[in-house]
Amino acid sequence: MGELARLFTNENWIRQPQPLRLGVIPCQNYTHHTPYNLPVKPSPNLPNMRAVLLYPSLCLFEGTTVSVGRGTSTQFQVIGHPDFPRDSFWFVPQRNSASLYPPHEGWVCKGYDFTRITLSELRSRDRIDLQYLLNYYALFPNKDAFFRTDGYFDRLAGTYSLRKQIEAGASEAEIRATWQADLDAYKEIRRKYLLYPE
Repeated sequence: MGELARLFTNENWIRQPQPLRLGVIPCQNYTHHTPYNLPVKPSPNLPNMRAVLLYPSLCLFEGTTVSVGRGTSTQFQVIGHPDFPRDSFWFVPQRNSASLYPPHEGWVCKGYDFTRITLSELRSRDRIDLQYLLNYYALFPNKDAFFRTDGYFDRLAGTYSLRKQIEAGASEAEIRATWQADLDAYKEIRRKYLLYPE
């Protein structure tokens, strides 16, 4: 967070009437690969570290008609939809304290279970995994009913191009290639504000 604060402040990405006076105290013996386990849940729908580590890859499903397990005890660790053609894994969302109106409440949602992926495996991936989304879309029977109609997927992605690429059948490698120039430019800016080894 200190690195981000330095970046936002020094690149003037925060508009303030007066300049911010920022002081960051670096942590000792920390690197970008030092594992950290959250002492408290950051959200009622992120019940454990597995959900937290899967969230960057699964949150885009919130812009689709696919359930991410809201209304279960394994939120953001499972995905499913009543119309999915495979039923080797399924769950039934029900109201609970974390989700009063879960998508597909009371319906059998068929899909995938990620609760057996180890934390070390998730940490080693070190990037958003688009394969979950691409594979599910490829198998989904009614492509016209996959993405929500309110444009929420595009808001989550920050662009309409990712949805268009998925609809066109682009591979993960092809999608990632379109990100590379912007990522390289961002990394060059970011490098000035790093406090910890990569």
